[in-house]
Amino acid sequence: MDFPHPPEAARAALDALVSSDPDLAAILARAGPLPWRTRSPGFPGLLQAIVAQMISNQAAAAIWGRLRATPGALDPAGLLALPDDPLRAAGLSRPKVVHARALATAFLDGTLEPARLAQMDDEAAIAAIAAVRGMGRWSAEIYLLFALGRLDVFPAGDIALAAAVAQLKGLAPRPGPVALRSLADRWRPARSLAARLLWHHWRHATGRPALDDFPI
Repeated sequence: MDFPHPPEAARAALDALVSSDPDLAAILARAGPLPWRTRSPGFPGLLQAIVAQMISNQAAAAIWGRLRATPGALDPAGLLALPDDPLRAAGLSRPKVVHARALATAFLDGTLEPARLAQMDDEAAIAAIAAVRGMGRWSAEIYLLFALGRLDVFPAGDIALAAAVAQLKGLAPRPGPVALRSLADRWRPARSLAARLLWHHWRHATGRPALDDFPI
């Protein structure tokens, strides 16, 4: 699957980032140009984050494809109108059905509003999203990074990022979220770009595709 290159607004920051860290620069030399993956803002982008929680990208892609094909599932009111059976048939676990309904309710009652989220600073948007049942910080940071295009967000709870940093920097044991967030401070104000490069490295090193690499 072909992906666009980073947009102009990110290219200068990416150039500065790789100039400051030879390990990150080496990723591009080995793995090729950085693909620019994005997700839809609003309810679909956050629902996709719920789907991807705690499962492989291959499994998440299969579930997301079936969910997208379920009439009404990508609309808050439409999802709430669906019984559990089609959501379970798409592959959502019982807890994820509950979380998807909580997310849909948050959009319908105005707790979450796409335009308002886009205007918030990073920490305020993360706190608003993470307050919804089933979301959490990782889901919120993934949304800010891929759906809102924020340049300085680092999902330190992501296992693939921890594995990539450990391999790239020769660390043992693999850093936990607190240590990883501290390590990522050196990549401010472009931590999102560092995360994208590290995922790019991990896919190249392991052959494990991203969720978006699967045809849907």
